[in-house]
Amino acid sequence: MLLEDNKSLVRRFYEEVVNTGKVDLIENFISPEYTEVHEGKRYATGIEGAKAHILGVRQTYPDLHIEIEQQIAEGEWVVSCITARGTHEGSWLGIAPTGKPLVFTGVNVDRVVGGRIVEHGGAANMLGPLLEIGAIKAAGADLE
Repeated sequence: MLLEDNKSLVRRFYEEVVNTGKVDLIENFISPEYTEVHEGKRYATGIEGAKAHILGVRQTYPDLHIEIEQQIAEGEWVVSCITARGTHEGSWLGIAPTGKPLVFTGVNVDRVVGGRIVEHGGAANMLGPLLEIGAIKAAGADLE
């Protein structure tokens, strides 16, 4: 598969599945061998795990919209610089919903093999935005 095809596949996955919550389309983009990588650990989640992850994120941010700002591809790898927007409507990691809009940036790294995404990892800048909307507080913030 050409590098531009890999970039297009990843872009379409975010636009057609992640941004809409239409997880019934996920098999067009995700391999049954799909694996997520977080902090150096690999989790073989497969298609059902990918669906559950997207639906879980959309429970917290029901209007989630991810925009790809830039993409770089080399070999099987596609790196996407993203800006995500959504309203914090659901609990996440014990953080109560604030009802406030949230904007954060991140970098996603996807591996594409045989026309499907087989691996996903990345990092998001969540600390600043969560502090900004009051979802979390800095230590000692109540002492002022």
